[in-house]
Amino acid sequence: MDKKAMRSNLLLALAALIWGVAFVAQSVGMEYVGGFTFNGCRFLIGGVVLIPLIWFGERRQAGEEKGSSWWRRQKTGLAGGICCGVILFVASSFQQFGIARTTVGKAGFITALYIILVPLFGIFLKRKIPWSLWVSVALATAGMYLLCMTGGAGVNLGDLYVFICAICFSFHILVIDYFSPKGDGVVISCAQFFTAGIISWIMTAVFETPDPGSIMAAWAPILYAGVMSCGVAYTLQVVGQKNTDPVLASLILSLESAFSLIAGWVILGQKLSPKELGGCALVFGAIILAQVPTKKRGIPDPS
Repeated sequence: MDKKAMRSNLLLALAALIWGVAFVAQSVGMEYVGGFTFNGCRFLIGGVVLIPLIWFGERRQAGEEKGSSWWRRQKTGLAGGICCGVILFVASSFQQFGIARTTVGKAGFITALYIILVPLFGIFLKRKIPWSLWVSVALATAGMYLLCMTGGAGVNLGDLYVFICAICFSFHILVIDYFSPKGDGVVISCAQFFTAGIISWIMTAVFETPDPGSIMAAWAPILYAGVMSCGVAYTLQVVGQKNTDPVLASLILSLESAFSLIAGWVILGQKLSPKELGGCALVFGAIILAQVPTKKRGIPDPS
């Protein structure tokens, strides 16, 4: 594995860590505000945080690239960000309201199904998937089962919502994989947050009655979710996917479930059971195997 791919994988792992800790913030924030309100606040904050990065990045890139090439990248980044933002809004909304109707363990496992759906959708896009990645997907799925399947059996409306969320996040990864090599990563990330945030606030006006006092009471989890989970982690995802395979990216990002359990143990005092520790071991094993090149071809570079 070359240095660019290793760097991209480390950025994706850091994004997964931030998202894992964000589960704690999201859980606390939902005690004060509704799902659309919470998403609207955090996505707009995430977009605002990235504006200074776009300003400085544009000045640097404008001096390095020719005018027409630079403008083309910005237009592509804006278009890609809008597409990603629509998908992000749908996925996040189904996840928020799905978790409220099912157990957290089942929701985590169903959401993790995107690590299977990404390579399946990749087949329709004529991507070649090495056997090692398929084995990694199987190991990661088994690990997610041990990590997350702690509740009862059966499928309810919440399970269906979260499954739709997993499908949407699969498309989100593939869309980012398409646009990130062609457009500016920060522009894509900023545009997707403003798009998802504006749509969320439109839905808030229709379905919820946000109370300013409740929003202020939830300032800490909203700020973490907006600055770190959105402004930092999603940007790391966009930048990190430039030099790694989308299937491998989905496996690394799936570590957020393991990190969320660790965050719950450290911050909330929740202990990991032997079953959950076994799930963590399987997921880490899947990530290691996914980075081992096959005899015929290694991890492809989508750029």
